[in-house]
Amino acid sequence: MKIPYTKMQGAANDFIVIDNRSLKLTHEQLSALAIQTCRHKFSIGADAVMAVDYPEGTADFRMRFYNADGTEAEMCGNGARCIARYAYEQQIAGEAMTIETVAGDVPAWRLDKKEYKVLLNPPTVTRFAQSFPGTTVTTLDYVELGNPGIPHAVVHYPGLADVPLNELTDTAKAIRHWAAFPKGANVNFYDETPTGDLVVRTFERGVEDFTFACGTGSGATAYAVSHHQGKTTAEVLLQVLGGTLTVVVDHENLALIGDAIMVSEGLITDENLHL
Repeated sequence: MKIPYTKMQGAANDFIVIDNRSLKLTHEQLSALAIQTCRHKFSIGADAVMAVDYPEGTADFRMRFYNADGTEAEMCGNGARCIARYAYEQQIAGEAMTIETVAGDVPAWRLDKKEYKVLLNPPTVTRFAQSFPGTTVTTLDYVELGNPGIPHAVVHYPGLADVPLNELTDTAKAIRHWAAFPKGANVNFYDETPTGDLVVRTFERGVEDFTFACGTGSGATAYAVSHHQGKTTAEVLLQVLGGTLTVVVDHENLALIGDAIMVSEGLITDENLHL
């Protein structure tokens, strides 16, 4: 089987995007596709596979998101920006659109050729103040975006910009698998710069490693920090490994703004892929 695909990235969070409306690949097949094609060096390589499908409701299209380990995720902020551009370029949707996701409908807008904005799913935040086994962390915020929510742990880590990722890995894994998080959690470490920007490093479930960026993680972090600072509105610039993202906080509304880059187009002809 030859499958047309587009490789895209948002803040170096990279994706293989396909139009599944005609392919009609099943959940199991999409999972297998992600496991094989996301492997760097062995295949195309990416953080995840995204598939455009027909919506079940009134949205313009449905976004299906599969992590590199084959698990299906509720939503992805950087992925939503990229799939919004894909939908616009493929004439699936206009400059303003609604994306159906497992976590709920996500409005998206084309701001210019490369820049897109998505409205993230509504957040809820819970603070945990206690010891966390296997870590020195004593306080974190648990933020869910949407219902069912995308789970994020937000952890303040002073001096983060100068900390090697390998020094954070054990702590990230312990929190990611903490028993109180029934779905596990993405783990976002952050620190604030003198100018008020946030430095963020995210360990993503499904990838099971640090990624260059996480859109929903950036939104969760911006919301948690603004919430504890008593701010109901804020425009937050986040410095991630893959560049910069902007999150606009307006009470319970979180808008994620950043580039959606088209990298390449082609056919998946992987001889080791069996669907």
